[in-house]
Amino acid sequence: MESLFKLLNVRHETRRSAREFLKYIGPGILITVGFIDPGNWASNMAAGAEYGYTLLWMVTLSTIMLIILQHNAAHLGIVSGECLSEAAAKYLPKGWSRLLLSSAVLASAATALAEILGGAIALSMLFHLPLTIGAVFTALCCGWLLWSNSYRKLEKIIIAFVSLIGLSFLAEICFVSTDWPLAAAGWVTPSLPAGALVVVTSVLGAVVMPHNLFLHSEVIQSRQWNLEDEAVIQRQLKYEFLDTLLSMGIGWAINSAMIIVAAVVFFANGIEVSDLQQAVDMLRPILGNSAAVLFAIALLLSGLSSTTTAGMAGGSIFAGMFGEPYDIKDRHSRLGVMLTYGLALVFFFFVQDPFQGLIYSQMALSLQLPFTIGLQLYLTSSRQIMGKYANNTRQKLVLGAIGLFVTALNILLLKDMLLG
Repeated sequence: MESLFKLLNVRHETRRSAREFLKYIGPGILITVGFIDPGNWASNMAAGAEYGYTLLWMVTLSTIMLIILQHNAAHLGIVSGECLSEAAAKYLPKGWSRLLLSSAVLASAATALAEILGGAIALSMLFHLPLTIGAVFTALCCGWLLWSNSYRKLEKIIIAFVSLIGLSFLAEICFVSTDWPLAAAGWVTPSLPAGALVVVTSVLGAVVMPHNLFLHSEVIQSRQWNLEDEAVIQRQLKYEFLDTLLSMGIGWAINSAMIIVAAVVFFANGIEVSDLQQAVDMLRPILGNSAAVLFAIALLLSGLSSTTTAGMAGGSIFAGMFGEPYDIKDRHSRLGVMLTYGLALVFFFFVQDPFQGLIYSQMALSLQLPFTIGLQLYLTSSRQIMGKYANNTRQKLVLGAIGLFVTALNILLLKDMLLG
């Protein structure tokens, strides 16, 4: 009888832990949307079509780096009650904080460019709308989503979108004949083929995105838990990591699936891919019409959901310059959203090749990333800000190593571009 009571108690504790975990699900999913956006699609299609399974390792490495960085950014929001942008404005000299945060707003606009482009391309595929009309419609639609919904409602909408995108790619990958041993080797074997540097940095920028670090710290602190209660902080730190790990794992699987599909369909058949529309046209005869339709629908969902989070990130960063949290009804947050979408649309009209525009927008994110990592490392290592939760020596070394790796990759890219 005693053993039965123990078994029942274990089951009760398991169910209670599961319910507790579900309360904390959401912020990580919002971030996942950011690195399965249309910019990722272009980078992943280019990686798979040009290099087969060879660059899968970059998705693995980028995702590991992302988990570490996002977890660290979320800690700042949980412990301090301030997002990355607010903390930068509060603890850095005004000139430096404005410069760094302005570059982060530009990064959000570059992200929004890729996402609006993706939505426009998807609308063109599905309904034959001109790209310009599709781009404006995507921006207006996502602006309305931000204006009319709270965080919690947005989380539910975006979780639904991510689920549909994931299911679409699970369906896609079932249609192709994957060489799983070769894919497994690709996931864990670093390799840098000749001429792959642009694609590698675009994959990195497409996964580890500066605006997502700002957004995660904003969304996690917006839930307004009791920061005076140590038990509440400990519980939130615990479940935040599980949320981040689960969400980034989903993103890793979807990004990997994109590269695998491109490798099997395009690389194996010697087909060069230069735009997403061409990719769909080629998928249709090889995989059938259903695969092409799934591709277009998933791209549209990805464009809408990630454009929404990019606008939220831009609004959060801009509001943080003035020491304010994100609130779409507030003037600074609203102006930040409009600035992000407005700049993205301006950039859009200068893009002559949409596919290359997607790839180079992700490369731009990689170039800004070291500055955001440096800012985050400085803030989360400060005992004045984080108290006993400040980074220890091991965490500083890991974050510093990530920053140095990204910086070195960018230096190699710039050298390659200047000398090439």
